[in-house]
Amino acid sequence: MKEVSKRVLVAVFAAGLIALGVIPALAQDKPTENMQVLIDKVKADKKMLVAANMDLTDSEAKKFWPVYEAYQKELFLLRARTGKLIKDYGEAYKDMSNETAKRLLDELLTIESLGLKLRQHYLPKFRQVLPEKKVARYFQIENKIQAALYYDLALEIPLVQ
Repeated sequence: MKEVSKRVLVAVFAAGLIALGVIPALAQDKPTENMQVLIDKVKADKKMLVAANMDLTDSEAKKFWPVYEAYQKELFLLRARTGKLIKDYGEAYKDMSNETAKRLLDELLTIESLGLKLRQHYLPKFRQVLPEKKVARYFQIENKIQAALYYDLALEIPLVQ
């Protein structure tokens, strides 16, 4: 990705962590209406990052963005579910029972499975509107974003005690 885009990526996902409630201390200080503004900004910044790296023609863009928007809507639901999982983990990690550990791990694997199913569901849709190389590029961008998010989460989330 372009150098400027890397900086945008970091900013988008720092804000995304807050928007999803992953950093509960920060999220608790924000009123609900401000959280919606932040969520909207994260979505807009991500779209800008994708646009800057896709090199779409006008014709491709007209077909791509509606598919992108539908995909993002479903992807955001998974991200919100992940945020809830992390919040639940944060409340339980210090004195977690085996039952809670099982429930949280099962939820994590369900979320990961649903993420794969979502990508598999949308792959043919992206292939209908873009040449294969640009589909691959888009999935690379999404993978980089997910890797950045997971990296940030790995730094912040402590091991079970």
